Amino acid sequence: MSRRSGVLEFAVLGLLRESPMHGYELRKRLNTSLGVFRAFSYGSLYPCLKALVQRGWLVEEHSGRPETSPSARAQAGSLAGRRAKIVYRLTAEGKEHFEDLLSQTGPDTWEDEHFGVRFAFFGQTSRDVRMRVLEGRRSRLEERLAKMRASLARTRERLDDYTLELQRHGMESVEREVRWLTELIESERKGSERKSDEHTGRPAREIGPDRPAPGPSDNTDR
Repeated sequence: MSRRSGVLEFAVLGLLRESPMHGYELRKRLNTSLGVFRAFSYGSLYPCLKALVQRGWLVEEHSGRPETSPSARAQAGSLAGRRAKIVYRLTAEGKEHFEDLLSQTGPDTWEDEHFGVRFAFFGQTSRDVRMRVLEGRRSRLEERLAKMRASLARTRERLDDYTLELQRHGMESVEREVRWLTELIESERKGSERKSDEHTGRPAREIGPDRPAPGPSDNTDR
């Protein structure tokens, strides 16, 4: 399985965990909610759905109402474009498989394409898993940033102004995401501390001038 098809399967399972959908609705959600899939087509989605059905993670349910595809709507009056609507529903095995995927925190979850999709389902992910994914992503970007800076230092004098500006822009984008990830990690830590304090009955720890917020920790998943 390619990394890209694995990301698509993860997203499909996650969306169907929320509610059953038919293919056109799924593609619409992939396009609007998960921007990484804007270039995906029915030609990519339906083989994925078929594979998930064969593995027992989805089932097809036929409704009585026909579904009109976008191409069929453009050909008004064409009966060939109309077909019975097939609704895809997550099975118990599919739900268990998706929950197993949600618990994974390996390097694939930190990569550009997969991280955005994983982040979209953070509401269904446990706090400790969220923390490991966020810290892994930050670690990966810090490594990338160090390489970019080293490369720029070596080649700065040989670059024209536009190429140099493009490299600076790329570095600034990575720096912004590192800051954003650090804010998310600190927010997750504070939420965990509040939950612990409520559970033990201790007063919540205050964050202020005399008690600074905890700083980033070393990532153990590197």
